Amino acid sequence: MVTPSLILKKLSAYRQQNSLAAALREIGRIERTLFTLRWFEDPALRQLVTAELNKGEARNTLARAVAFHRLGRFRDRSHENQASRAAALNLVTAAIVLFNCRYLGRITEAMRRQGRPFDEKMISKLSPLGWDHINITGDYVWSDALEVDKEGFLPIRMAPS
Repeated sequence: MVTPSLILKKLSAYRQQNSLAAALREIGRIERTLFTLRWFEDPALRQLVTAELNKGEARNTLARAVAFHRLGRFRDRSHENQASRAAALNLVTAAIVLFNCRYLGRITEAMRRQGRPFDEKMISKLSPLGWDHINITGDYVWSDALEVDKEGFLPIRMAPS
């Protein structure tokens, strides 16, 4: 058994214009053609692919919002500093997603406990990538008078039903 990484390493050692590379390019073209035909034929596939692309764009939009300092550009010259900034950006973005997931879970549980009706199928459509409720400008207010529950969460504010 051969690993895909070993195959790619061996293929990259060959010169560009070999028969195996040409055959793989042709297979890739066939796969793209078949996918394009499925795309035109299947509205559900188009909807799924569009939803997935939108998720990726939403994540990129969140990352751009977090990286507003220096216009969102990594201007460090060394690879190590660039990698450090990228890792920090990923960490902050992941923290926002985690925060949102925890609160979305708490909200759905509170709605269930209160017997408030909602479509369970909509849960899969929720996105933890929003940040309108998060202060990312760098202006922070610290307060000792925060009302938090026994687990340290802010209270959930429900809209009237």
